[in-house]
Amino acid sequence: MKIVLQNLTKTFPSRNKKNRADVIAVNDCTFEIPDGRLIGLLGPSGCGKSTTLNLICGLLKPTSGKIYFGDDDVTTLAPEHRGVGLVFQNYALYPHMTVKQNIIFPLENLKGEKKLTKQQMEEHALETAKLVQIEELMERRPSELSGGQQQRVAIARALVKMPRVLLLDEPLSNLDARLRLQTREELRRIQKETGITTIFVTHDQDEAMSISDMIVVMNEGVVQQIGKPQDVYDNPVNLFVARFLGTPPINVFEGKIYGNTLYIGENAVLTTQGLSDMDVYVGIRPEGFIPEENGPFVCRLNRVEVTGRDSSVISTHTCSLNGTIRSIINSDCVINTETDTVRFSLKPHKVCLFHKETKERIYFSGNESTQRRQ
Repeated sequence: MKIVLQNLTKTFPSRNKKNRADVIAVNDCTFEIPDGRLIGLLGPSGCGKSTTLNLICGLLKPTSGKIYFGDDDVTTLAPEHRGVGLVFQNYALYPHMTVKQNIIFPLENLKGEKKLTKQQMEEHALETAKLVQIEELMERRPSELSGGQQQRVAIARALVKMPRVLLLDEPLSNLDARLRLQTREELRRIQKETGITTIFVTHDQDEAMSISDMIVVMNEGVVQQIGKPQDVYDNPVNLFVARFLGTPPINVFEGKIYGNTLYIGENAVLTTQGLSDMDVYVGIRPEGFIPEENGPFVCRLNRVEVTGRDSSVISTHTCSLNGTIRSIINSDCVINTETDTVRFSLKPHKVCLFHKETKERIYFSGNESTQRRQ
């Protein structure tokens, strides 16, 4: 089911007695979610992603704008008639019911032609339980299940009616790190097997990038960028997106362009043909550093952390906005820790320039055309 949001806006009355201006939670959002894809709705707390999800499922009514499921305008349609399955952060299972009863519950509310017999409901429940691999837990109650098992029950309950759209509101945030990794892989498997258009809301960019076909990055109610996860990581349109995506985060410096050359402090680090002289912010991904004995970028060495496959060179620079600089290099590369400094050359396709005032992206020769090169 294709979903289209058209100039979608949601405002709430201000509770601030000193400032009566409405709070804009979602601000004129327009984008399309293709049929059968898993979309990550991503951003920091308060960016409007959960509000957008609630608008799509009908729990909230938009202040303005339209919502389409395929060619159907569902903007004013009641939630129960939209054909959506919703999985909450806290699972919201009925504690007095068994797993089977929790899964069957949405089927008991079907009416008219969609009404099922008891046997049909049990068959549907078992099929869905097998899909999420909890068929052996059908007679247990939620209190007898682990967090991951409870999450699977919540997903099964949302899937049992085979909804047109599956909506997941931070469903993994209550799980420990290992279980989160396992469950997000299961979510991807389930979505692939069912082919249901799925929207996955999270503030964890690792989760969104690892399983999504496409991510929508939001901030302060505004869509910042939409695209494939790797494309958005490699090619951020502004400084916010660049800083929000990436673990470790991008290293940001104050720099300047002078005579077709990028300077960070006194170091002439890169050629930037075709750009006027200006002050800029310079973003360098951790993997964008190449240790070289005579490299042009000189940093003060702090320490080297070896983490198996990779090493992290921790350093500082007076122009850095991050406090410390983290450079990811191959662990086979030897860094002389007896010196006070470390020198790097830079990979142009891992360097992003941003306007000092607008913080929008500036492209330069050798940067845009090689952006996807690894």
